[in-house]
Amino acid sequence: MSLKLKSGFTFDYDNLYGEGKVTEADLKSYEEDLKKAHEAMKVMRETGFIRAHLSKDGEPEKVLFSQTPYVEEGHINSPSSLKRLQELTDHVKGNVDVVVSMGIGGSYLGNKVLFDVQCGAYWNELTKEERNGFPQVYFSGNNIDPRSTGDLIHHLEDESKILKYHEKRNLKVLLLVISKSGGTLDTMSNFMVVYDALQKYPGIDVEVIAVTDPNMEKQTLLKKLAIEKGWPQFAVPDGVGGRFTVFTEVGLTLAACIGFDIKSFLDGAKDMDKACQNDDIWQNPAMLNAALKFAASEKHGRDIEVMMPYGDYLKSVSEWYIQLLAESLGKQFNKEGKEVCYGRTPLVAVGTTDMHSQTQQHQEGKLNKVVQFVKIEKWANDLVIPNTFPEAKKLADISGVTMSEALEVARQSNADALASNKRYNACFALPELNAYHLGELLYMLAMSVAYEGELADVDAFNQPGVESYKRIMGPKLQALKAAKAAK
Repeated sequence: MSLKLKSGFTFDYDNLYGEGKVTEADLKSYEEDLKKAHEAMKVMRETGFIRAHLSKDGEPEKVLFSQTPYVEEGHINSPSSLKRLQELTDHVKGNVDVVVSMGIGGSYLGNKVLFDVQCGAYWNELTKEERNGFPQVYFSGNNIDPRSTGDLIHHLEDESKILKYHEKRNLKVLLLVISKSGGTLDTMSNFMVVYDALQKYPGIDVEVIAVTDPNMEKQTLLKKLAIEKGWPQFAVPDGVGGRFTVFTEVGLTLAACIGFDIKSFLDGAKDMDKACQNDDIWQNPAMLNAALKFAASEKHGRDIEVMMPYGDYLKSVSEWYIQLLAESLGKQFNKEGKEVCYGRTPLVAVGTTDMHSQTQQHQEGKLNKVVQFVKIEKWANDLVIPNTFPEAKKLADISGVTMSEALEVARQSNADALASNKRYNACFALPELNAYHLGELLYMLAMSVAYEGELADVDAFNQPGVESYKRIMGPKLQALKAAKAAK
C-alpha cells in the first residue's frame, strides 16, 4: 500500500498499516481528532494561529513556516529576498575562496543537508573550476570544541600560505554567522574566536554576513554589531522556529553560496504543501504519516522512530529530522497544562551502514520501534559492480548489477525481514536526489509534526525544555568568569 504524488514522491506504508500493525480501527478512533488537526492546519496557513502557542517569552506568536514555500511580496520569501540571495551568489562566485557557516541547531542541521545533497563529501578538494567558481565550505559554531575550532583556524592559515605562494594574493574568507539573538553561546563563541584569529592573520581577508532577527526596534546583539561594522544582513524571521528555518534565509544564504537551486527547493515544498491541503487522509502524506506514527506509538507502544535513509549523503537528513521530531513533540505538558510527558524518541541510522550495527536491535530487540526508510529511485551517477574476480564465485555472484540496485535489494531485504518479525517500517521514495524532491521530503516531515502536535495536544512549535538549561547556563558562566577574575 502506498500514496504516490504526481511528482513521483511515494510513501509506502505497507509494513506499517494492516492486520497485525496499525489497523483501520486504530485510525477510525482518531477520525474526529484528525478532522480537528486538519482544520487547525488550515487556520495556521491562513492566519498563523495555533491554539495555545506562545513564544518563549510567553507572548502570542504566529507560526509562519507554512508560508515559506510561497514566494510573494510581504512573505518571508519574496521576489526581492530571492533577488538578494542571487546577489549573494553572484558575489561569492569567483570572489570568495572559503565560506564558514556558523550556526547550531536548525542553523546548522538544515544547512548541512543542503550542502551534502548539493556538494557531497569531497567538495573542498575540488578545484575552483570544478566547483564552478563557488567557494569551499566549512561548518563551525555547532559545538564549543576548542580542538576542532583551532584546527579550522590553522587549516585556513595553511590555505592562505599556499594561495599566497601560488597566486600572490590573500585568502578571502566569508563568515556566515547565524543567530537569531546574537547571544547563542556555541555559535558566537566560535565566531569571536575565528573572527579574531583570522583578522590578525596577514594573509587572510575576512568579511562577515550576519543572519539574525531583522527587528530594528529591539535590535539583537548581532544586529547591533552588523550595523556598527557595516556587515550585510539576512533574516532569521519571526514565526519560524529554528528547526523549520531551512526554508528561510537561514538555510537559503548557505544555499546561495554553493549554487543550490533555491527555486526548485521551494517549489518542491510548495507542491507538497498543496498535497497536504487534501482533507482525505489517504491522499495527504503529512496527515497520513502523522496518524500512522501516532497510532503506532499510542496504541502499539512503538514510540521510537529510526530514521534510516539509504545513501551516505542523506544521513544529514536523518540528523535534521532528529531535531525536528525531538523539539517539536517532546513535551512535558499538553495545551491545557496537564502533565503528559509526550514524545516519540528519534534515532539516526543510515543504510546499509547500520544494517551491520543496529539491525540486530531493530530485528530482535524490544517491539518499540518504527523504522522509517528513505530511498532514491534513480541515482544520477550509478556504477556497475564489475566481475573483477571471476574465480571467486561469491564475488562473481554480486557482479553485473549497479550499486543502486544492490543498495535497494539490501533495503528491501531489511524491510521484509523486519516485517516478518512484527517490526513496523515504512519508506519514503524520492524519484531523484535533487533540490525539488528534497524540498518535498523536508516540508512533508515538517508538516507531519504539526499534525502530530494536534493529535497529541501538545505545542509543536515551542521548546521550553531548551530554555531550561539556558537559564541555568548563563549564571554558571558568569560565576566562572568572576572566579577567574578573582584569581
